[in-house]
Amino acid sequence: MVRRTRAEMEETRALLLATARKVFSERGYADTSMDDLTAQAGLTRGALYHHFGDKKGLLVAVVEQIDAETDERLQAAFNRAEDPWDGFRRRCHAYLEMSLELEIQRIILRDARAVLGGTLPESYRYCIESMQQQVSVLIEQGMIVDTDPQALATLIYGSLAEAAFWIANAEDGNARLGQAKDALDLLLQGLLKKPGITA
Repeated sequence: MVRRTRAEMEETRALLLATARKVFSERGYADTSMDDLTAQAGLTRGALYHHFGDKKGLLVAVVEQIDAETDERLQAAFNRAEDPWDGFRRRCHAYLEMSLELEIQRIILRDARAVLGGTLPESYRYCIESMQQQVSVLIEQGMIVDTDPQALATLIYGSLAEAAFWIANAEDGNARLGQAKDALDLLLQGLLKKPGITA
């Protein structure tokens, strides 16, 4: 039996992830067999079992990879803003915009939700914690009302996740995206300590 180097093992794992992302996006999780996956990657079932345990384990790894990339993109949207409030708003809008992307629609918003159910991968928890940190900064700077940052971040993230699912399942996703952004802005305005509107 030939021993594989660490670099070869990492290359095999990366190839399986990349192949799974492509095939899951095109066919969906349910319509993808492990034989399809391994054949497209030019690997054996043994390689898939070794690295991910089974097809569900591979899906979890794909979701975590996409979520990590998503968080980087959301952070980039935040970083382009003029101030923390604008950054927070941009981050929320960017999250909704991603729901129109095929890979995110199929893998994150449909398959992961159906297959993984209520068991949220670690990356989901990280997204909420990341949002909680931004909410804490906004509270500390006196930009939004003082409330529990974890509760608020959880509520906002949950709302965004449901809205993204709603957008992804529309015949006209762009129309729903516009509606969701308008509604989101109304909700976020309610958080401002000084909304700029005098009674």
